Amino acid sequence: MRVPAHSVCTAIRDDIVSGVFPRGAKLTEEQLARRYGVSRIPVREALRTLEAEGFVVTQRHAGAHVAELSEQEAADLLEVRMLLEPLGAARAARRRTEAHLRVLRGLVRLGQERARRGQAEDLRALGGWFHETLAQASVSPGLIALLTQLRHKIAWMYAVEQPAEPVAYWAEHGAILDAVARGDAERARALTALHAERNAGAHRLRTSHPVRPPRRGLAPARP
Repeated sequence: MRVPAHSVCTAIRDDIVSGVFPRGAKLTEEQLARRYGVSRIPVREALRTLEAEGFVVTQRHAGAHVAELSEQEAADLLEVRMLLEPLGAARAARRRTEAHLRVLRGLVRLGQERARRGQAEDLRALGGWFHETLAQASVSPGLIALLTQLRHKIAWMYAVEQPAEPVAYWAEHGAILDAVARGDAERARALTALHAERNAGAHRLRTSHPVRPPRRGLAPARP
């Protein structure tokens, strides 16, 4: 059973983001195929995808390496996200479904409860799921793909501090949700832009990565 290239791509990207493969590290098809327990064909396809996404660079006679972004390139990631997330929120206000709203309401309710109780350990993950669902609610495949890539790259380049005022942080999520639920695209755009601007300062450029233990291979795809 052949493991699909997108599964290999996800595994390599996760290992780059988490620092298993540090910036500038050489990536060989043989090394990666052995690590994930797959053939070299899906590895080759995955490396092409990751090069298009900006995680990998390939040079003639030097092969593939993990990309090395400058501080300015890393700062640009945050700036681009601050432009695109408000657009996604505005589109979500026009295109969201009841299913999207149910998920968003559940996340806001859970986040606000955790914030009031001082249970901060899950708030960052909940916030990430909120913004991911908000992007999905835009029903714009190209925009969703761009925001997904940005989310991965920002996690790769930055460590994010817990919000200093978690109750206020989740009140902002609630206000964005209210605007989306009412179909108020301009208010959703403005609130999301303000939220992104306020939280940009919580990002700290990574100088090193924690290293995870080696993988034991990937589970094969179901036939």
